[in-house]
Formats: sequence, C-alpha cells, structure tokens
Amino acid sequence: MSVQDMIKNSILRSENFSSQDFGKVFSALLLAIVMGAIIYFVYQKFFTGVVYSRSFAMTLIGMTILTAMVTLAISSNIVISLGMVGALSIVRYRTAVKDPMDLLYLFWAITTGITVGAGMYILAILTAAIIIIMLVIFSHIQHSGKVYIAVIHYKGDETGDQIIQSFGKMKHFIKSKTMRADLVEMAVEVFCEKNDMTFMEKIRNLEDVEDVTLIQYNGEYHG
Repeated sequence: MSVQDMIKNSILRSENFSSQDFGKVFSALLLAIVMGAIIYFVYQKFFTGVVYSRSFAMTLIGMTILTAMVTLAISSNIVISLGMVGALSIVRYRTAVKDPMDLLYLFWAITTGITVGAGMYILAILTAAIIIIMLVIFSHIQHSGKVYIAVIHYKGDETGDQIIQSFGKMKHFIKSKTMRADLVEMAVEVFCEKNDMTFMEKIRNLEDVEDVTLIQYNGEYHG
C-alpha cells in the first residue's frame, strides 16, 4: 500500500467522517480536569518560591486539558497528527521559568494530559500518587529548619571574631563583608533547625555591635 493510499484510508476512517466515541472523550476530558485540579492544589500546597503565581497555577489545569485534547485528536488518524505537529512546530514559548520546580509541574501537567488522552488512566493516577508522596517526604526533610541571613554592623576585628563564636555549632557561612571607615557590615547565612534565635541576643549584647538584622532566606542551603 502506498503512502497516498494510507492517507486516503486515514481520512476516510477519521472521527470527522464517523461517529465519535463520546463516552471515551468525555471520560478522558473529565479525568484531565480532575488531574489538573490535583496538580493545581499540590502546586499551591508545596509552593516555596517568593511570589505565588495564581495564573501559573491555572495554566497547569488548562495545559492538562489541552494536552489531553491534542492526544485524543492525533490518535484518530495520521492526517490530523501530521497537521498538529506542523502547527505546534511553529509555536515558540519564551516564558522564563523562575523556579526549577515549576518545570516539574509543567512536565507533570503535559505528561498527565498525554497519558489520559491515550486512555492510560491507571498510569496517570499512579504517577500522581508517587509524585505527591515524593513531594511530601522531601518537603518534610527540607522544612526541618529555616535559613536566615543575618546582617550585622559592628566595629573592630575582635568583635567580628566574637560574632562568629556567637553562632556556636549552628551551620553558618559568611556571605559578604563590607568595610566602611571603622564600621563593618557582615552578612552571614545561618541555618536554624528549631527556630533557635538565642544567637541574636548574644550578638546584640556585644559591646561594639551597632545593630543586627535577620532576614528569612527562601533559597537553598548547601552546608
């Protein structure tokens, strides 16, 4: 059979020329909505960035549904699949991803739409369960403590040594140190496991310390 005959048969057997399986389409799109909503609430629950984007969260639901729709369409015949590939190949997405975790949710939404559109419902549900369990476990490990940036203004090198000693056994790392005349500004990244802020009192009570500012840091600690 030639390629031309295959294309003709594909057109004749297309869902556009025959009755569509409404039950299959409805169940796939319904499950896509449910799975997209699950991804939405998981993203909302485990978001750890600086600014929560409501529009990005809604995009996850829409992307799951649209991907399922595309999969349902291209699975009908070769003509639609080739046309869809050609149409999508000219689209360029230039939206910058600020948080690497957003890639996980985007890829999760896309692959969920594909598997649901292909009728692999168990695979989509089982994968969602595994990802949620993974996020719960590692989120609990990462939130066993908090990272802060302590900005300290003081005078004298001896006072700087006393400040470092005030942190004791806590994980800390000097991020920057700026000297202006006789005044020194030092930024220290410190990891607090149980919100223990006693080191702040020790530093503030030092004689040549002018002020101490503690800022919560949303980045990652590599100590």
